[in-house]
Amino acid sequence: MNIVKNKSDNYKWEVLVLLWIAFFVNQADRQVFNVVLPLIKDDLSLSDVQIGTIATAFNLIYALLVPMAGYIGDLFSRKWIVSLSILFWSVATMFTGLSNGMIMLIVMRSVATGGGEAFFGPSNYALLASYHKDTRSFAMSIHQTSYYVGVILSGFVAGYIGQHYGWRSAFLVFGAIGVIHAVIMIIRLKDKREGSEGKVNSEEVNSEKRIVNSEKRIVNSEKVKSEKISLFEGFRVLFTTPTAVMLTIGFSGLIFVLTGYLTWMPTYLFEEFNMSLAEAGFHSMFYTHLFAFFGVMIAGKLSDKLAGKNPANRILLQAGGLLFAVPFIVLMGNSGTLTAIYIGFAGFGFARAFFDANTYTVLYDVIPEKYHSSASGVMIMLGFAVGSLSPVILGLMKPVLGLSFSISSLAVIWLVCGLLMVVAYKFFYNRDYAKIHNI
Repeated sequence: MNIVKNKSDNYKWEVLVLLWIAFFVNQADRQVFNVVLPLIKDDLSLSDVQIGTIATAFNLIYALLVPMAGYIGDLFSRKWIVSLSILFWSVATMFTGLSNGMIMLIVMRSVATGGGEAFFGPSNYALLASYHKDTRSFAMSIHQTSYYVGVILSGFVAGYIGQHYGWRSAFLVFGAIGVIHAVIMIIRLKDKREGSEGKVNSEEVNSEKRIVNSEKRIVNSEKVKSEKISLFEGFRVLFTTPTAVMLTIGFSGLIFVLTGYLTWMPTYLFEEFNMSLAEAGFHSMFYTHLFAFFGVMIAGKLSDKLAGKNPANRILLQAGGLLFAVPFIVLMGNSGTLTAIYIGFAGFGFARAFFDANTYTVLYDVIPEKYHSSASGVMIMLGFAVGSLSPVILGLMKPVLGLSFSISSLAVIWLVCGLLMVVAYKFFYNRDYAKIHNI
């Protein structure tokens, strides 16, 4: 039995590695467009608004398809959904490099790539959560670091490839990497056999409390398998859970600011400080995501520790992260020196990690397990639907107010969302948590 348990424990970390690399590829793929954006703009003679429209269309298509992806993730093999979505968007990324105008960019980048990526998110998080019960926040935090590493490396590599070999080559290279990993995922990734972890724990753990919890997991897992859900139940469950509603609003604000930052910050450094494309791609992403990397590891451990005292502390950490980031957003968009901007990047990245580390853990704490994929699909849809407006809004503001003011104004959104998360902590979280966990 110990051998079986050890194999199960080892494999759940292999799953984390596989999904970490997949998420790395996912985020690197997204950032390629943002980094080589000035080259695409010049080569295809596009305006700022047209560039913003392409980025907005990507996020909007992504948002519209995510609920369907979440629903499908609760019904069918998550292994195959995740693996095939990587394959599809990676091929679409390669074809993006063949685009000859705005229409083809929208079709290949926004529709095909965005649509392919939409099916990745819900099943990715739900599959990881199914393998990690007691280590969930820690595993989610490690998983989140792939986002930071992916954005940093792709920022520099895509910029270098773009300047030396052309923007089309950047899409071809990153797309090919995704295709290779999709094949590896098909070979190595497995769906979680519900209840198996619980059976091992119930025989091995001496604590009576752990035995009871394991038995509950088996019962709940069997219910998940036997009960079918409708497409709109994820919407119903999320919108009837106040904490989930407020988390979704906060997540939407998070995505709006991040999408605007990721889309326009490389261009800001490229235009305002006369950096090369590789330098702008690297510096605009490095400091933010380096500090976010360390921040999310600290936040994950701290979250699990504080949640032992009060589960609501997770959402309080999220509120603190958003509020702490506000002055740094102002600083990174409204400074005359690169040193001050880099300090803004660092503080912004470190603070946002406290939201990132807890997003799906908080959602899964207040939503029944059988709706995890569906509910996360709804939250992602709404978040990216709101966030999709950011690139085009900043594109409209850029020629009138300048990118400096436009970027700094994003701080207002996180201020409001941070205060809303405090309200969720104070009035709703414990009640919603108790309802799900029968406390």
